[in-house]
Amino acid sequence: MKITTKGQVTIPIHIREKLGLLPHTEVTFELQDGAAVLRPTAAVEANRRGRRLVERLRGSATVSMSTDEIMSLTRDGATTPE
Repeated sequence: MKITTKGQVTIPIHIREKLGLLPHTEVTFELQDGAAVLRPTAAVEANRRGRRLVERLRGSATVSMSTDEIMSLTRDGATTPE
């Protein structure tokens, strides 16, 4: 595999499929131990955003229902607990 004069390279299909790289996917290159590591940018940012969201919401529940009561609300024919 060769890098073009514009610095482009074709990522083999088996790697694109494994990483979920679709056309127009933004990627990030990082150096790790002298090697270039390619990651989808959206996945990296989504992971960071997801962690921040979970941390922000942790301990903020105000409903005093048991897990069973909450689960019953998600099922068909659910009724509000008394």
